[in-house]
Amino acid sequence: MTEINKNKLSTDSYKGVRDFYPEDMAIENYIFNIWKKTAESFGYVEYGASILEPTELYKAKSGDEIVNDQTYSFKDRGDRDVTLRPEMTPTVARMVAGKRRELKFPLRWYSIPNLFRYERPQRGRLREHFQLNCDIFGLEGIEAEVEMITLAYQIMKNFGLKDEQFEIKINSRGLLIETLAKQGIPLEKITDVIRLIDKKNKLKDFDEQYKALTGKEFELNLLANLKINSLITKLSKKNIQINFDSSLARGFDYYTDIVFEIYDKNPANPRALFGGGRYDNLLDIFGEEKVPAVGFGMGDVTIRDVLETYNLLPEYKSTTQVAILPFSADFYDEAEKVANEFRGNNINAVVDYSDKKIGDRIAKIDKEKIAYILIVGEEEVKTKTYKLKQLSTKKETEISLNDIKKIIWKNI
Repeated sequence: MTEINKNKLSTDSYKGVRDFYPEDMAIENYIFNIWKKTAESFGYVEYGASILEPTELYKAKSGDEIVNDQTYSFKDRGDRDVTLRPEMTPTVARMVAGKRRELKFPLRWYSIPNLFRYERPQRGRLREHFQLNCDIFGLEGIEAEVEMITLAYQIMKNFGLKDEQFEIKINSRGLLIETLAKQGIPLEKITDVIRLIDKKNKLKDFDEQYKALTGKEFELNLLANLKINSLITKLSKKNIQINFDSSLARGFDYYTDIVFEIYDKNPANPRALFGGGRYDNLLDIFGEEKVPAVGFGMGDVTIRDVLETYNLLPEYKSTTQVAILPFSADFYDEAEKVANEFRGNNINAVVDYSDKKIGDRIAKIDKEKIAYILIVGEEEVKTKTYKLKQLSTKKETEISLNDIKKIIWKNI
């Protein structure tokens, strides 16, 4: 065995993260495009930020559990504590606080960041994922929650989901805190109690843990308040049905009032597809005045599982529309000229310089899901007439280059 073989590197990716081969990337782009188009149709504009943040940003508001147990945190070469972002809300709050005096409210912003959490990989949850984040800053009224849930609902519809396939649950974190306080649970324990309630459906020993933490049996008799009833009524007028769930908590400490989640009703996908709510006080940690805010996040891992469950994943199609096959090396220059003609008309074209037989080259192109092939040989150079073949139908047409461009445009 050679020294190289002894020390060869594994081709596996890091545990809990993904490689995106072209077919996988096509699905990612499909998901991103639905997200982008829907968010922008509601007037949201895109922003971005680095994946690195000071660790103190998450210690301040996301909760110690996330920082201590779930983040990729380390010291940089300047001995600063930094973290690969596990969520986007603290980042967008930092950005808004940084230009608080310059921005005109309300703001409607969205982003699709890559997020990282150190946890056990399982269906619907990995150690990294992409997530749509939508936030509206500067609206105190319930109109913000109505708009945000309507946007989330529309995303589900734009993916092709039917109303009966998913459900929207809401609660009020403020109401939950008030109820727990009335039950005699000390204020200093309420945050931990809410985090435990957030895991209720994932823990087999929830009742035991709850009693150990509070000294009480678990009992929640929350009654929907005026704001919740108003939200249900307003969304019902839009034919959006939502359900009040008194145990819905959301794990982040920064939520102040209404929280909501969307679930697939198929038991194959038990995790929330969306999660969000109101967080009016997050700018406090930056010494800025309160700015009311409502937002949500939706991950690409869970929605891909759902699309697969309902056979809603798009069929893979190459972004290259036509492959040009020079009959031999003598026709490379002519093939490149033809390709440039296509590219100048916004048609994606590749020149195949392989020296394999034409039949083998066509089979490869067909496997790559390129829609058309065009062969360039002596006769084509002489007459400026080309044979265009659509691989899906096997239909072959012999026409001029200009007419070929029209045919391709008509079918892409």
